[in-house]
Amino acid sequence: MIKITSISLTALLTAFGCVLPARAENLAHLSQLLSTKQCQLCDLTGSGLVMADLRGASLIGANLVGANLSQANLAGADLRGANLSGASLYGANLTGANLSSAILQGTDLRDSYLTNANLTGTSLEQAYVQGAKGISQNAGTPELFYGWGLNETKEGNYQEAIALHNKALILDSEFAPAYLARGYALLRLGNEDAAILNAKMASQLYEKQENTEGKELADSFVNRIEAVQEARKKGGGTPGLDNIVRGVASLALQFLLKGGI
Repeated sequence: MIKITSISLTALLTAFGCVLPARAENLAHLSQLLSTKQCQLCDLTGSGLVMADLRGASLIGANLVGANLSQANLAGADLRGANLSGASLYGANLTGANLSSAILQGTDLRDSYLTNANLTGTSLEQAYVQGAKGISQNAGTPELFYGWGLNETKEGNYQEAIALHNKALILDSEFAPAYLARGYALLRLGNEDAAILNAKMASQLYEKQENTEGKELADSFVNRIEAVQEARKKGGGTPGLDNIVRGVASLALQFLLKGGI
């Protein structure tokens, strides 16, 4: 017997011209929110709220799945337990907002402002947070901050990457990859001495953790930079040597991106 799933049934209905109606936003709830800023447990699925002024709004337990809140002002808003799966909060102001236990599955928080936001019991693991500012220390794990830092590095945002790796290392001072990744970002900013110190710390930790590949790469990173510095002192610094440094730095980044922990 053929088992008809909900997906296959939908496909069959569509094929025979029986298109299922799309779920429309609840206009009554949307109007209530905009007029009173009080909309606990409201159904705001797919609502268009771009640049909306929702300062201090109460949205406890609201369903905001797929809502567009790009650049909205949600400063001080109460979003406890709200479902923001797939919602866009790109560039939104969430300063001081209460996002405790909110669902942020696939939520776009890029370039948002999260200073003093309450993220207790909220997972950012499946959210997009590149460029987000003010993520509190208790909002993530060392692995998360490190991963976000690598994303910033890939985009060439080295200062932001360093700030995120700093948070990872505050949470776990022996997290070797964050030292190596921070060293790479520092090198790209031209701070060779600080890059060397970070790579040396990574090497020590990798050795302690019996990670041979990580130690060898960190050591190579240090040796190549020091060789270029020595050559410069003797007047022999050349673009060729600098290219060697960039090459080993790129290898370090590849190692980190493929999960070199």
